[in-house]
Amino acid sequence: MTNAVKKRLLDAKNACQAILNFTSNTDFAAYESNLMLRSAVERQLEIIGEALGKADELKEGLKSDIPALPRIVALRNRVIHGYDSVDHQIVWDIVQTKVPVLHQQLETLLSGGDLDKKCDF
Repeated sequence: MTNAVKKRLLDAKNACQAILNFTSNTDFAAYESNLMLRSAVERQLEIIGEALGKADELKEGLKSDIPALPRIVALRNRVIHGYDSVDHQIVWDIVQTKVPVLHQQLETLLSGGDLDKKCDF
């Protein structure tokens, strides 16, 4: 894996960690009512999608390691281009169920390990 790919995977992993930090000890009602928190989470989702999209351009076969990659990039596009109609419940569900799995998957990829669990975003 090239340094350019590692950098982008690390950027995505760090964005996952930021989301997990931002939303720990928070419930949906608090998330939905907090514009700053929603904006921060959405920004990190944009970074994840952009970083993994760039990594995919640089590393052939990344989609086999991260099968959800097209959906992750699509989410990034939806958050950016459909900013005025983002469904906060869907984003919250992704944060609670998909981001922790993706974070672990990226840690495994960066450490050179084999993936046991694939993120299905």
